[in-house]
Amino acid sequence: MKKVIAAALAGMMAFSVFAGGSKDAAKKVNLIFSVNAVPGDAHHDAMLEFKKVVEAESKGTITVETYDSGALFKQDQEVAAVKQGQADIVYLSASWLTDGSPWIGMFTAGYMFKSYDDMTKILNGPIGKEVFDRVVKEQGIRPLASYYLGTRQVNLREDKPVRTPADLKGINLRMPNSEAWLTLGRAMGANPTPIAFSELYMALQTGTVDGQENPLPTDRSAKFYEVTKSISLTNHLVDSVWPCINEAKWQSLSDEQKSIIMKGVEAGRKVCDEKNLKTEAEIIDFFKAQGLSVYEADLKAFAGPVLDAYLNNKNITKSWDMNLYNKVQAALK
Repeated sequence: MKKVIAAALAGMMAFSVFAGGSKDAAKKVNLIFSVNAVPGDAHHDAMLEFKKVVEAESKGTITVETYDSGALFKQDQEVAAVKQGQADIVYLSASWLTDGSPWIGMFTAGYMFKSYDDMTKILNGPIGKEVFDRVVKEQGIRPLASYYLGTRQVNLREDKPVRTPADLKGINLRMPNSEAWLTLGRAMGANPTPIAFSELYMALQTGTVDGQENPLPTDRSAKFYEVTKSISLTNHLVDSVWPCINEAKWQSLSDEQKSIIMKGVEAGRKVCDEKNLKTEAEIIDFFKAQGLSVYEADLKAFAGPVLDAYLNNKNITKSWDMNLYNKVQAALK
């Protein structure tokens, strides 16, 4: 009789564990992923890869609703949307998080990173985790990784190599209209000229400015190659975007679900980074085919003066975390 009772109890315990495990595994989660990227863009591809991996790994218990082209939230609405939980995941960047975390503006400085490898080493490593955890505490938003956005280069109306800052002396270089951008232009040796992006093609065509700077894919999509003659690879700003999740949503997930989501994030990062790096490498041939000359700049000659210009401008650096800045610089040596 005792053996029968023991067997029954064992069976009940096994059923309880099985049922509990099934309940956890079957817990349904829906994620709303909203981006402003358009179909065909590397970040849109990354979102679709995230959805594919997460839904497959979770056997459909985690579903991902995807919205692109700003259909759900425009770019200037995304921070509020993810904070309030109206969207679960969005793409943000350092520049969009400065209101809640002013110190993070240091990651928008020229030559903070000198290459893609620098950027991903820091932001997808231990320092990045420290940065992301701090954003969580300050804003209730959890960055999950850093995806490559692109690297900005100098594009001139004349066929002129830009090797050092001296080569930009007297050049009216279009820059976005903010103090940080104008500081970057001056530090690079140019005369920074603020002009709206929508007016830039005409400004180049008429000679209102001598050149502009943008990532190479932007130069192609905006057709700046039609009104310019050279590109110099100055790599003055290596930019990134961060898939960010609402922290309350994150904390509602089980450890297993978090692990699955991070697998999706990493899969998306691989797709995004590889596509953008490939595009940047191949797009140079496109510009050459359009008749533009492409030159390599002396990055060391640029990086020192540009960073010094930031460090010597207290209006910019007063909000920076200099201990963190020094930690980044030490890690990149």
